[in-house]
Amino acid sequence: MPVKHIPHGVENLCEPGAAVYARALRDGGIRAVDAEAAPCLIDFGLLHPGPDDMRWLHPTAPAVALPRLLRTIENRVAQHRRREEKLTAVFESFLGLDSVSPTDGETPAIRVLQGLPRIEGAVEQAIAEARDEVLVIQPGAVRPPEAQARIGDREQEILSRGARLRTLRVHTARECPPELAHYEQLDGDIEARTLDEVTESLFVFDRNVAFIPASKDDGIALELRHPALVEYFATTFWRLWRLATPMWPTAAHPPVDNGITARQQTIAGLLVEGLTDAEIAERLGMNIRTARVHIAKLAATLGSHSRAQLGFLIGQSGILERPAPSSVSTGESTGPGDGWNGS
Repeated sequence: MPVKHIPHGVENLCEPGAAVYARALRDGGIRAVDAEAAPCLIDFGLLHPGPDDMRWLHPTAPAVALPRLLRTIENRVAQHRRREEKLTAVFESFLGLDSVSPTDGETPAIRVLQGLPRIEGAVEQAIAEARDEVLVIQPGAVRPPEAQARIGDREQEILSRGARLRTLRVHTARECPPELAHYEQLDGDIEARTLDEVTESLFVFDRNVAFIPASKDDGIALELRHPALVEYFATTFWRLWRLATPMWPTAAHPPVDNGITARQQTIAGLLVEGLTDAEIAERLGMNIRTARVHIAKLAATLGSHSRAQLGFLIGQSGILERPAPSSVSTGESTGPGDGWNGS
């Protein structure tokens, strides 16, 4: 029967944790199943999953881990001086075992963040450092009130420093009064646009750091600091931005082509692909009832009386062969060009 792991501080590293960490340092990595006896190592950031194979955990070099942990203690130096001394003593025994190449304290180009506390902590640090530009892709249409308030505080903090904030949402957000009220409460250089579909969540801060999800449940994220990767995501954002329809501060409604809206044209394409109502709703960020209303309107416009007939009429109508109705242009240039260097 496995021994229950008792929670503890990093300065009182448990025997299983010390043994697993030492083995990971000597070998350069350890299988996740072999580290189950020491979940504390992931919580402390001493082990982290690799970007290519989640079954293996890689150690954070002591020369990197120790200063990072000490920085969190320095905020409470008066109360925790003894803890700092014990922490230093614990790591002294590991420094000679390090087989991981030292990085002189530099933050890695790609860092795997596991668990919401670590993810939120890294994002909060990026928010605190942002000074010029924050780019956000938010796939969800409606957010809970408590999340809305927390996000609003973060966004206002960014705007109050004079940074500009640009957000891409799905069209469904345009029909949600709490979302519009959210933008009305913010003061600063903020704009929002919408598309039928957007990518998964994306945050880009000052072209220095980006965050993307690495799991379906948002429990794992990647922190990217490689300049080429961050620039790639920023360029992708601005290309999507130019295709999007303005939502805030000046709203423009997606145009209608012969009685068929841009959203209905998108739904027609998904129907032809064979997606179910539930799958269409998930792709477009709407509930299934709203998706069915749009499908019913599309069927009425084309004169369809059944699902099979609707697919046939979509093909006959030629609506999928036409370019999608273009978004209304604001006449401004808000993003960089399409070159690799953004110029």
